[in-house]
Amino acid sequence: MTGLRCHQLRYRRPDSSAGDAADVLSGIDARFKPGTLSLVSGPTGAGKSTLLHLLAGLLRPTAGEVQWLGQTVSRWHSSHKDRWRRQVGIVFQHQRLLGDLTAGENVLLPLIPRRMPIRAQYTAVADALGRVDLATKAASPAARLSGGERQRLSLARAIAPRPALLLADEPSAFQDDAQTAGLLQVLMAEKQRGAVVIVCSHDPRLRRADGIDHRHRLHQGRLVTME
Repeated sequence: MTGLRCHQLRYRRPDSSAGDAADVLSGIDARFKPGTLSLVSGPTGAGKSTLLHLLAGLLRPTAGEVQWLGQTVSRWHSSHKDRWRRQVGIVFQHQRLLGDLTAGENVLLPLIPRRMPIRAQYTAVADALGRVDLATKAASPAARLSGGERQRLSLARAIAPRPALLLADEPSAFQDDAQTAGLLQVLMAEKQRGAVVIVCSHDPRLRRADGIDHRHRLHQGRLVTME
């Protein structure tokens, strides 16, 4: 069995009482294969970010499983799960960059635990920044970048380690049409490299884009396959 699988995935916020509303996510079944680009759409508040955090192992499901290459990663202990997450690149909706560090240093950080040779690390940083049109910003503090630049920096940080699983949460929210087209090229390249690529977005430009293999809609806690 290859790729990523959700089996009867359910999530209820830990602070929810028995009388609260239904689960944020309820009974999700889905498979995401290597070398594919999948789009999950849905309105704000539908649970797209929650789904990505579950797939990345950042949240533990209330019920059900997340499997990677046949292994139930959602049941693993934190230390084992942390090692697995070295295969995962995440573009957070709110970036989670370190503002006092330069753009290059932000991209470098996730490479350090992978024990890559120093020269290979710097090459990966330069390549990732160039792919998102930030080559000239490598020495700029992240806090001084524009919103769109910080968003692209988050993508560079995610792709620099060449992840097997790439998860992107609203990656085009602050991008103009030209930058959105460039972002799609990056996602397509990761797909062609063989990664599992999953994007959550309500951006109509992404919903209309060519090259997306599978489209899903998150509605009332369930994932509906559109094609």
